[in-house]
Amino acid sequence: MKGRPPSKSGAGSRGNDTRSAGPRGGKPSGGRPSDRKAGDRKPADRKTGGALGRGKPSSPRKSDGDKPAFRPKAPAAAKSAAAKPAPAKAASAPAKPNPAKGVSLDVRQFRVKADDDGIRLDRWFQRHLPDVGFNLVSRWSRTGQLRVDGARAAPGDRIVEGQMIRVPPAEAKPEAAEKPKRVRVIDLTPDEIAFAQEMVIHRDEQAIVINKPPGLATQGGTKTDEHVDKLLDGLLFDAESRPKLVHRLDKDTSGALLLARSSRSAAHFAKAFSSRTARKVYWALVIGVPSIGDGMIELPLAKQPGTGGEKMHVDQEEGLPARTRYRVIERAGNRAAWVELQPYTGRTHQLRVHLAAIGFPIVGDGKYGGKDAFLSGTISRKMHLHARRIRVDHPDGGRVDVMADLPTHFANSLQELGFDLSLGDMPLDDEIDRTPTREDEKRFARQHAKQVRKDRKGERRSRGGPNKG
Repeated sequence: MKGRPPSKSGAGSRGNDTRSAGPRGGKPSGGRPSDRKAGDRKPADRKTGGALGRGKPSSPRKSDGDKPAFRPKAPAAAKSAAAKPAPAKAASAPAKPNPAKGVSLDVRQFRVKADDDGIRLDRWFQRHLPDVGFNLVSRWSRTGQLRVDGARAAPGDRIVEGQMIRVPPAEAKPEAAEKPKRVRVIDLTPDEIAFAQEMVIHRDEQAIVINKPPGLATQGGTKTDEHVDKLLDGLLFDAESRPKLVHRLDKDTSGALLLARSSRSAAHFAKAFSSRTARKVYWALVIGVPSIGDGMIELPLAKQPGTGGEKMHVDQEEGLPARTRYRVIERAGNRAAWVELQPYTGRTHQLRVHLAAIGFPIVGDGKYGGKDAFLSGTISRKMHLHARRIRVDHPDGGRVDVMADLPTHFANSLQELGFDLSLGDMPLDDEIDRTPTREDEKRFARQHAKQVRKDRKGERRSRGGPNKG
């Protein structure tokens, strides 16, 4: 019996996938028709993926028993995928990222030491991992990556000696774009810069002291366009930032004015002034002569109502405490006196108000002394108040101790009145040598011997008293 040729089915069919047919025109064994559609066949393994009706027939395979070979129709997406070459085999292990320089890919463990006992966790990072910012520590805490002794921790938690801190791997910081340096524009004329630098009488890395002339305000205000603050850009020298004002002088007061050259020194000097450790010495020419050569003025001061705060007055009820020490340097008969002033507080117009209040106004101070604050003759009508000396601790150690020369009008007035300028610089209390001299020791010995004789004489009288009578 001749065999039947294979049916013309899809490309996935094989020549001998169907069972042998029976007699011509008969049914195949198993009672199933031999001629089935490709879609009715069971799936079978194949190695070719060509289109239906194309390509060579695959090699014969063994019969699958009574079940015919069947392969479902592949969707279009599967066809297109089958047409593409198979992807390359993936690597067995993923490549490790290349860490940036200084970045750790491993979890770090740190033991809390005795010096860190009781401090906050974020403070510990500031001490030992300053490159890790607070925002990163907070993120680690929120995501559970930051742990202390295995438990989740918050930045504000207190840590104890001996605990173990788990720190996630360090993260590389993105490189910040380089910002162009800001160029400071100095809006001063060459003459203004030269004028500002001519006032300098002391300069170091942290401080500048200028000798402010009378008539130049310290800061600007209403109808005040020329002032020291405006000229500070002319005092940059080799620094990157302009100096900073740390105290003030009245517009008509001349003398030593301290400037800070950095934020650190500004904070240091401001604390020195607020704590009264800075010492300032003023010279003044006053009308009349105080009867007490070395005294203390203690009168509370407040803003005078109706003046808009431009004028102060003595107010025993609502005034703030104010203390001024004065020492008479020399006198010109009963007409005037040259005095030294040391303010122990820093109230507005303190020296001017205090001297006017005790009856000795400063020469040229018509605001507080009225018409009686002027001398006749060739004596200038300008204010005769000068910041002679400033002494303050330096932030880098030592002291800033500077004296400012008198302005021309003040020096001429002292000369006209016959004062000896060499007598002006009196030592401060802490500069006076308290070591006893030989004469002091002799005087003390005489006083002691006199007291001993007096005590013995009293004892003899007390012993002889009861025997009388």
